[in-house]
Amino acid sequence: MTIKKGELIEATITDLAFGGRGLARIDGMAVFVDPAVPGDRVRARIFKKRKRYAEARVVELLAPSVDRVPCPCPYNGWCGGCKSQFLSYDRQLAYKWRHVVDSLSHIGALEDIPVHPVIPSEKIFGYRNKMEFSCSDRRWLLPEEMNMDRIDNGFALGLHVPGTFYKVLDIDACLLMPDLGNQILGTARAFMKKSDQLAYGLRSHKGFWRFLMLRHSVAKDQWMVNVVTAAENRTAVQPLADALLADYPQVISVVNNVNTRKAGIALGEYEIVLGGDSMITDRIGERTFYISANSFFQTNTRGAAALYRIVENFAALDGDETVVDLYCGTGSIALTLAAKARSVTGFEISESAVNDAETNSHLNGIDNCRFIRGDIRDKLPGIELSPDLMIIDPPRAGMHKDVVKQVLTLTPERVVYVSCNPATLARDLDLMREQYEVKEIQPVDMFPHTWHIEAVARLKHR
Repeated sequence: MTIKKGELIEATITDLAFGGRGLARIDGMAVFVDPAVPGDRVRARIFKKRKRYAEARVVELLAPSVDRVPCPCPYNGWCGGCKSQFLSYDRQLAYKWRHVVDSLSHIGALEDIPVHPVIPSEKIFGYRNKMEFSCSDRRWLLPEEMNMDRIDNGFALGLHVPGTFYKVLDIDACLLMPDLGNQILGTARAFMKKSDQLAYGLRSHKGFWRFLMLRHSVAKDQWMVNVVTAAENRTAVQPLADALLADYPQVISVVNNVNTRKAGIALGEYEIVLGGDSMITDRIGERTFYISANSFFQTNTRGAAALYRIVENFAALDGDETVVDLYCGTGSIALTLAAKARSVTGFEISESAVNDAETNSHLNGIDNCRFIRGDIRDKLPGIELSPDLMIIDPPRAGMHKDVVKQVLTLTPERVVYVSCNPATLARDLDLMREQYEVKEIQPVDMFPHTWHIEAVARLKHR
């Protein structure tokens, strides 16, 4: 059988591939099927055909898997926010654990490393403390809307459909954030649609309303609303701010970021405070953090607390160690460890992140942390430190090979590597294996219903 683009196939899903797609095999060829879980029997249409694989979308679920559960979100399967709501949470954790183990084995050739069961998220819905919604002058229509008369497809405030850049799925509610956030979203949508300003066109680059970003403090149950516009027009946005502050006592901050550039990012060139404070505060463990509209902060506050407890346990500090924290961001791990270390030095390339780290250090009364801004490749060789412990928390791309060499030159006795990408974790651990033994790895799920998984590795110098 030769598979062709546009063809309908029937198949049984036998596995879950990286990225959350179901995997079937037709005459030996791998077919990645969305949305499907192992055990499903589906009818699907091929929409992409390559030499060694094909991609398909489910047209009809012929027989559901025993692992399939009812999906509460009407946008699941179309929205790019989360893909696995229809897979039971226990099975999600099992596949994430296997992804870590398989990455270690297949990419790093690392066998027999203890990988503990995944620590689950305390909440599997309503766990995100930050959501970013895009405005668009073109709305993505769901299949059931295609043949309906008088559908308004000229305004959307929601999330992108994977593979599209100029159309946005207009959503009433996202189940990943707390309920009040969806009420705020509804108020903002109604105001924007009725206003005399247009949604920003992602193709035309004309229009006013660009993004709505919501931030939530778990510790204080308070909200920040960041309205991102393509130009400064306080007359247009101030009434929205006034309405939000009047209707929702939990909203304590409304700001307007102005982004005149074509780049589709919710980061303004400057910011105007429309009402309330310019920031909110939240807590992770015993530490308090200021959070501004453009600050980096872990998006699952409760999950971050669990993650940092693992880091603290693996660090095993006794109060006399010198600690170096690479890719320290806003200093959340550094500040968590400071009370049990002699000193902590963080390295971070982002100026705004270093400023936030220093602010949060003062906020918590910590005086044994310092933060160095710059590229780690340039700054690390010049330090006059002999670290007992090194924390490594890189972006998804992992460590640059030059940074790996510098870590091996410094030879800290212990390393705790915090990874958001099992593939680059495995690659970097392989590069360090001659000098370091991987003692154990603890995966932590901070993003239920997605394929993302954090993993903390404890290394000891050989």
